[in-house]
Amino acid sequence: MHPNQVLQEILTRYKNGEVSLDAAAEEIGGLRLDNIGDFACLDLGRNIRCGMPEVVLAEGKDPEHLMTIALRHAQAAGRCVITRITEDQSGPLAKSAKSLGMTAEFHKAARILVLATAPLPQKTGGIIAIITAGTSDIRVAEEAKIIAEEMGCEVRTAYDVGAAGIHRLFPALKPLLGAHVFIVCAGREGTLPSVVAGLTDKPVIGVPVSVGYGYMGAGKAALASMLQSCSVLSVVNIDAGFTAGAFAARIANQGVQS
Repeated sequence: MHPNQVLQEILTRYKNGEVSLDAAAEEIGGLRLDNIGDFACLDLGRNIRCGMPEVVLAEGKDPEHLMTIALRHAQAAGRCVITRITEDQSGPLAKSAKSLGMTAEFHKAARILVLATAPLPQKTGGIIAIITAGTSDIRVAEEAKIIAEEMGCEVRTAYDVGAAGIHRLFPALKPLLGAHVFIVCAGREGTLPSVVAGLTDKPVIGVPVSVGYGYMGAGKAALASMLQSCSVLSVVNIDAGFTAGAFAARIANQGVQS
């Protein structure tokens, strides 16, 4: 089993006298909480407990609250991943982060902003393949991709290989077969995850995407189709790229460690 990188860093800081024994023990216990006023409580121990970062959802947040939460988390944890963020939201936040000496990288397709004072985690050896049925599904696939990379995985992609022209899938699938787990994003009738699950012996995670016309549109038909698949696959909620990326990374990382 590979040693946990976060634990190694804590123990190294304790060995070098940078933190006290009590502080190191608290971090290792994964119980670090940071209360911000009366509106937020940051979970700074999630990476230690669960092997995944705490991610900040931008949707629905007061702009001042979002800025305070994101900057505090980046300062305390070294990295902050903000999902479902608009360009209008990301501009002022990135400017404030840079004024504090942080990097700020906006991933437009994924609608993710990453603030950082620390580098990406070391590569774990986990490999994830992400496939989309169409180009409309890429936004969800890219959200999954960024999250998986934040958890130390290598991500390989094949976009626009949908079931309406099934002959496109086979050449795209071949270079991905070394992956530990597949994420397959599809809207409309949501067929592609079932097809991929029938062609590989690796775990497949289906992600229904909110694309489709009229009755049972907006991802509902895709979700129902994936849940009724005769192939063996797991399914996350509509547009849940974050969930798919984090779950796939857990599978891939555990596969490497075992």
